[in-house]
Formats: sequence, C-alpha cells, structure tokens
Amino acid sequence: MDKRVIAIIPAYNEEANIISTVEDLKANAPGVDYVVINDGSKDATAAICREHGYNLVSLPVNTGLAGAFQTGMKYAQRHGYDYAIQFDADGQHSAAYIGDMVREAEDTGANIVIGSRFAAEKKPFSARMAGSALITAMIALTTRKKIQDPTSGMRLFDAQMIPLFAQELDYSPEPDTISLLMRNGFSVREVQVEMRERTAGESYLNFTKSVSYMLRTSISILLVQWFRKKK
Repeated sequence: MDKRVIAIIPAYNEEANIISTVEDLKANAPGVDYVVINDGSKDATAAICREHGYNLVSLPVNTGLAGAFQTGMKYAQRHGYDYAIQFDADGQHSAAYIGDMVREAEDTGANIVIGSRFAAEKKPFSARMAGSALITAMIALTTRKKIQDPTSGMRLFDAQMIPLFAQELDYSPEPDTISLLMRNGFSVREVQVEMRERTAGESYLNFTKSVSYMLRTSISILLVQWFRKKK
C-alpha cells in the first residue's frame, strides 16, 4: 500500500473490545497505522491501551463521536496521512476490508468510500433498516444520488476531506454531513463489507435512541443541509 493510511478509533468505555479491535487492525491491515482516541472513558480503556503500547490520544472528558473523530482527523492532518478511516472500537468492523476501500478510492478518485453492508446485498426488513431507508431516500432527494448504507460507521476519507473534518466544527462523521459534501460536488462510493455483531458491552443506541437518531438525521438532511449554502 503506497499511500499513508490511518485508522481513527474513537473509544468510549470499550475496555472489553479495544484489544481485539486493535489486534484485528495489526493482523489484517498491515501497513495501516492507527490511533485510539480515548473519549473520556470511565473504565480501563486508556489503561489497557497504555499497557499494550497502543498509539493513544486520551481526552479528559467525553466529547461524543464528532469530537473524538475530529481529534483523530487533526492527528491525521498533522502527520500528513493520505487517507483516514473511521473505525469503530466495538469490534463490529473488520480490518480485512480496508485494502478494498483504499483501492476503490485510488481507482475512482472518490473522496469518501463507505464500507457498506448493502452495496451488493439487499437490506433486510426491520425497524432500524426502515430508518436507514428513510435516510437513503432523503439523501437521494437532495443530491440525486443513492447511498445504500448511509449509517455505516466504517468510512474512508481522502486527503481533501481530512482538513475539512479536522477544522470545520459543524462537520461530523454522520449521514447529513456526507449528504452536504455530495451536494458540494465531492464523490462518495460504497464497497461491500461484512460487519460483526458486538461481542461485549452495550451500544449507546437503543431502539428509542435509534428512532430519534434516524428522524433527526433525516430532518437535518432535508431541512438544514438542503437549505445550507453550498461552498
């Protein structure tokens, strides 16, 4: 892999998963660097990273996904990386697909490549997938382009994207920002990946929070991002 690639791993209370996540990267994505962004965890996440000698940036308070990811993008910009990958700490993402995502970006010139569960497979029917389909519809309505898996948290960003996410306070690694970037002419592609179930700990998104997230994101895409001035 000629390009310099870094995986950004936001981690909040992931003591049960952080070792398997980092070791998966080291074993299955040789040549890809990583940085764990400990987002003010109250458990032993930071201590485990230090004990194992993992590359770590530790924030004193919990800033949420957007703040932790921006910290990682600042790190990527400061160290001159060509690509940065958003990579969850809960073990659901597989590092084996990173090479495919980088190749897709290099071959197509895409600014963002999404590790998609549904690029080549049909979405199953469920309440959560209905919310994903709603976001897909809102993106299509505002950009005239279709993203099959807009809520995937496995995303690759190229060198043009890194400073934007490092510096823009209102850019977060969420579907509404992806939609805005598409409206501004940036290219987004999808690559089929498989994702694992979380093996330990609990997701912060329960059913109620998932529904709220889907509705909030759809409204943002349709009403906020649509009327926001293009850059």
